[in-house]
Amino acid sequence: MSSPDFTAQRDALADVVAIPVTPFTADDTLDTAAHRALLNRLLTGGIHTLTPNGNTGEFYALSPQERMAVTELTCDEAAGRASVLAGVGLDLPTAIASAEQARAAGAQMVMVHQPVHPYVSQDGWVDYHRAIADAVPELGVIPYVRNPQLSGQLLARLGALCPNVIGVKYAVSDATRFAAFARDAGLERFVWIAGLAELYAPSYFAVGATGFTSGLANVAPSLSLELLADLRAGDWPAAMKLWERIRPFEDLRAAQQSADNVTVVKEALAALGLCRRDIRPPSHELPQEQRALVADLISGWET
Repeated sequence: MSSPDFTAQRDALADVVAIPVTPFTADDTLDTAAHRALLNRLLTGGIHTLTPNGNTGEFYALSPQERMAVTELTCDEAAGRASVLAGVGLDLPTAIASAEQARAAGAQMVMVHQPVHPYVSQDGWVDYHRAIADAVPELGVIPYVRNPQLSGQLLARLGALCPNVIGVKYAVSDATRFAAFARDAGLERFVWIAGLAELYAPSYFAVGATGFTSGLANVAPSLSLELLADLRAGDWPAAMKLWERIRPFEDLRAAQQSADNVTVVKEALAALGLCRRDIRPPSHELPQEQRALVADLISGWET
């Protein structure tokens, strides 16, 4: 039996990998109408890769049933228009079940959230990801790497065991460490995604990334796509000019160890009248005095 061809999935990762928000109603249930509208806005805005159940989608604040509903809704809306990279994680049986549900819903790939267990061994990290990858051999599998202690050689071992581990969302805030990790793992073997979004995209592209994640795309997909075009063209002055334009918004998201990462995006969407600002603990809405700041930051953007 021939191995699956992951060319289309690899191409989808070398792009703006948008992480949609999960909008809620006033009574704290999934707002499916607003969700569909936001997804359609991303798709018509030119986004080709969606990650339901990412951190910007409040993965850890959703119930298992809600996570499944988010995946199914995203796959339904994206069908024929975009690739879906569904977030999975938590305990291993849950992660495997979520990956299988994503496959059944029509997702082409799964992103494996970094294990949250307090005791994670290097070998255990390989075992965890291998079990998920083996359960869905038809899907592309993308580990989400946030731990600076993980080595590139470890990922190379996982890749040798699992041909469907095709890319990496690298989210350690150190471009030098990323450059070494990617080369130790195999620069051409995997698709490298700058997992800390637009602010880190230029430095990570300079040393090997070909895609980047984005929460900003929820608000202004045209800006994320413009940055990607500049980076692909190697137009660093244009990329950095755009970087300076979006930096205040992204800095606000990153403040206090990213306490307001999702909150700021939802506040911007609320300012545009696209969804409610409601967010679940342990995140929290912005104080009243900062809401005007967010509205002001996005006021000149082409949204």
